[in-house]
Formats: sequence, structure tokens, C-alpha cells
Amino acid sequence: MTDSLLSGPEPDPAGDAGHTGAPPRVGFFTDTSVCIGCKACEVACKEWNALPEDGLTLTGMSYDNTAGLGASTWRHVAFIEQSTPQPPVPAPEGRTVLPLAGDADQSAGGELRWLMSSDVCKHCTHAACLDVCPTGSLFRTEFGTVVVQEDICNGCGYCVPACPYGVIEQRPSDGRAFKCTLCYDRLGAGQEPACAKACPTESIQFGPLDELRERAALRVDQLHAAGVDQARLYGHDPADGVGGDGAFFLLLDEPEVYGLPPDPQVTTRDLPAMWKHAGAAALSLAGGFALSFALPAVLRGRGRR
Repeated sequence: MTDSLLSGPEPDPAGDAGHTGAPPRVGFFTDTSVCIGCKACEVACKEWNALPEDGLTLTGMSYDNTAGLGASTWRHVAFIEQSTPQPPVPAPEGRTVLPLAGDADQSAGGELRWLMSSDVCKHCTHAACLDVCPTGSLFRTEFGTVVVQEDICNGCGYCVPACPYGVIEQRPSDGRAFKCTLCYDRLGAGQEPACAKACPTESIQFGPLDELRERAALRVDQLHAAGVDQARLYGHDPADGVGGDGAFFLLLDEPEVYGLPPDPQVTTRDLPAMWKHAGAAALSLAGGFALSFALPAVLRGRGRR
């Protein structure tokens, strides 16, 4: 992946993957300001995709029982407890937001608030997992999303360290890699992903990516006007280190608070330059070997004269 690709016009992932006449790119906009931590998205994801359970006990660090994304957790709701007082978060127009844990303390002048956030695979525009997969198990769909074909995965694990977000993981039982497919089977049938369908507050919104970005920008403006100055978007910028995410977020604090990298970079961006230097080094080495064999022959020919 070259720097020119990352800094140039926004690419068309589906078109780049060879899909002609593809529908508009779709994705997720997760508005964490209205997430109530109900984990309905986690349950819906597991039920629809028949994922095994992987966390029936609390971690001891929070009220969370799954801890993070993994091979069997494709949606994960983080529970982040903060002791910094913040102004109340207004609800989007026409929506009802249930009170969050700690709201009573805030209204009484307390210092506790919860930051809830439903995390998911980002379906990067420049996906390093695609670049390193040797079998073609990972592919780009006509919707611009990234999907793992589990019957082709050979369990090499190259995709795991390649992901800048630490999303994809191998399942210990068989070694194959798994992650969110953005419900590819449902998209093909004209349905929205199970997690977005189950979200009671519309914290998880699904649709054409361009429309979601416009909606997200308006929501940030609304929050800023209400005094929530820390509201910001994450993963929405096509000029960032991964070319923009297909799943982006509205956050109420720094990305690191949510366990997200502040400046993600596609891990394969330097591969072309690396191969170029490796090729030049190989040619120089081959030239040196050829010269080492040719020079003695030349010297012997001169000696006979």
C-alpha cells in the first residue's frame, strides 16, 4: 500500500476488488453517546452467526464479561467507568434514550459516568489482513466489506498481527481466523445486520457510508451545541492511515479511553518499498556472485598471454 493511495482521492474498495456495478458501500456508524450497554448487539450477533459462548463470568475489571473482540465475539460492548463530571448528553431528535448508570450521581453533582461503546471490526478501506492472506480466505465483498471464508482459511495466522486494531483472532479449537462479516448473508438478502436490527437506541446505525458520515457530522454538531465539547468522530476520515473505516464511531473521549489506537496505520503500507529495496539488494548480490566467478577467469586469460 503506497502513501499516494492513502493520501489521494477516496478509493472504491468494491471496485478495486473487481466488482463491477457494485451497490454503494455500506457500513456502521456507532453513536456511543446513546449506547446503554444492554449488549443486545452481542446477543443478536451470536445468535445469527451461531457463535460459541466465550465469556460467562465477569472479568473482575468491570461489568463486562467478554473483555474484547475475538474469534467468537464479533461485537463487544465496552463498559468504561469515569470519575470526571460531564454535562448531560442530549438525545438525537425523535429518539428516546434510557438513563445510563451514574446519571443520578451526575445530576446530584457526583463525578461518575459510564462510557458505553459497542466495538466491531472496522472493515478498513485499506485492509492489511487482505494483503497478507496467502489463501484468499479474506476477500472484499461487493458492499465494500471484508469477510473471512472459514472453509478456505488454513490457520496461518498472518492476518492477526496485520490488523492495526487487533480485531481478527484465531479460534483455539481449530486455529482458523474469524471476525465480523457485517452479516454478509443478510446484506445479500436486503436485510440490515443483526446487531443494528437489535439495537434499541439506534446507537448502531447501518446504511450507505456516505449517508452515515453526513448523519454523524450533524450529530457531533448537535452535541457541541449542547456543551459536549469532547464529542468527536473516529475512523470516518478517508485520509487517515487506513483510508477510512467502514465502521466508524462517535466518541465522548480520547480513542485510547475506549481501547482504540489514536492513529491507526495499515501495517502493510511499506511493503512495496520493502520489496523494492529487497529486489535491488538481490540484484546487487547476484551481480557480486557473477563478478566473483568471472574475474578469476579474466585474470587467468591475461596470465596465459
